[in-house]
Amino acid sequence: MAISLAEWTEQLDTERRHLIKADRDIEEGSRRILDQEARIRELSAGGHDAGQAERLVEALKQTLTEWLRHRVLIEQRIAYLRQQVGPE
Repeated sequence: MAISLAEWTEQLDTERRHLIKADRDIEEGSRRILDQEARIRELSAGGHDAGQAERLVEALKQTLTEWLRHRVLIEQRIAYLRQQVGPE
């Protein structure tokens, strides 16, 4: 069954919303990493063990990497949908 222009356009709008959310999530994730790194510096400066805090920051960085990959997939989907919709 063929997809109508309205359906392609709806999918494009949905992916654009996903991209906006992905950008917000990435920005927030980056901020969390910076905050956690600051906590690590504070712990270390105070002579405290920062091992758990360091493991957390690594997990946050891995998550951020996955979010960045997901963002690329959203951009690719948007490019594909733009081809289907044509000039806007």
